[in-house]
Amino acid sequence: MDKEIYPKRVVVTGYGAVTALGMNAQQNWQAIMEYRLAYRYQDKSAAGIRSRFFALMDQEPPLDGISPSTRRRLPRFARLALAAATEAVEMAFSSSSVGPAHFYPSLDCGVIIGSGWGGQDEILLNNADYLRSGLGQLFGAFHSMPNIATAICSQRWLLRGYQNSPAAACATGSIAIGDAFEVIRSGRASVMLAGAAESLSGNGTLWNIDVLRVLAQEQHDITKASCPFSRDRNGFVLAEGAAVLCLEERDAALARGAAILGEIKGYGNCSDAFDLTVPAEDKQARVKSICQALDQAGLRNHEVDYINAHGTSTLLNDLNETEAIKLALGQDAYHTPLSSTKSYTGHLIAASGSFESIICLLALQQQIMPATCHLNEADPACDLDYIREGHRHGRLRNVMNLSFGFGGANAVLVFGKHDHDIEDKE
Repeated sequence: MDKEIYPKRVVVTGYGAVTALGMNAQQNWQAIMEYRLAYRYQDKSAAGIRSRFFALMDQEPPLDGISPSTRRRLPRFARLALAAATEAVEMAFSSSSVGPAHFYPSLDCGVIIGSGWGGQDEILLNNADYLRSGLGQLFGAFHSMPNIATAICSQRWLLRGYQNSPAAACATGSIAIGDAFEVIRSGRASVMLAGAAESLSGNGTLWNIDVLRVLAQEQHDITKASCPFSRDRNGFVLAEGAAVLCLEERDAALARGAAILGEIKGYGNCSDAFDLTVPAEDKQARVKSICQALDQAGLRNHEVDYINAHGTSTLLNDLNETEAIKLALGQDAYHTPLSSTKSYTGHLIAASGSFESIICLLALQQQIMPATCHLNEADPACDLDYIREGHRHGRLRNVMNLSFGFGGANAVLVFGKHDHDIEDKE
């Protein structure tokens, strides 16, 4: 009888991202390296919306090979997810038309693509059409399917294995990656596409979030619209986009000669069970998520070289997150650089965790830690090293991604630099 070795090791072999900063992952990284911003001033006061800064995409990436009839069935968030997944597949398998099922049995290939609010824009438009004329949109049922992005990616590449479509607000993307990691780790799949997408751009949808007073309240100065950990922070900038990673079982990826971009080493996931928008005051779920991820990775606190913080630029999150990091890492928290790249991108909501996972992988590859933009005057209570003086070079081996969402969702991922040549010599 074959004696399989569990748990399996899980590596990343591809990724893709589309945001208002760029139409692919490299464009997004380059924009951050050049300190460019995805958001701009947009006055929507006529619609009763107070916030003035948004990171909305002027155009969508092309979806080559997708028929117009299929495209019409997809809400915008699913189209963005498919574009990001296409980049990830092309990176991992050298062609977007030759996908994972060319190398693995299709039943060993799966998909987990999530969204926080899904096709809410399309749902509201369809409802308005119906109320006005008695007729809705022909494909309205598809536009409101929470699993439409997972479904179209599965069909696009004949991925017939494990599938799921998480909805966990701002932690969705990290949960999708973490769950895919566990699926491969347990031997239930050989390859997984995992990530999330979000597109909230209609006035009705924007009003629903703006009325909660969580969006940036700054009316004029773009440098104060998204300034995580700053004394001037006043809310987050809403952004749209998608980010998807291709995960593979390590030995199988090496056997097919794949280029390995990094390894997922640990995953933590706990719930605040406290409030729909306010983080738990005791911070225990966030602390436990960090500790779970480190324990699974087999790392000690001081072995984390960089943290990509959730860093939303809200009064409550940034302080609560800072305190949670201190509780989890102890004195090592003061020696661990961290930053929030939401200061460039705005808050991609569901896609933030998967996008920032790509930033973590690129940081490992480039050995560069992005700075926190607009951190001119830190909140005295936020007293960690937020990399405020420009991007920083360093020796990065292990990095951590923190994602926290409405409803008390908390997810933490640990990525490591993969170098099997060194391991083989050791």
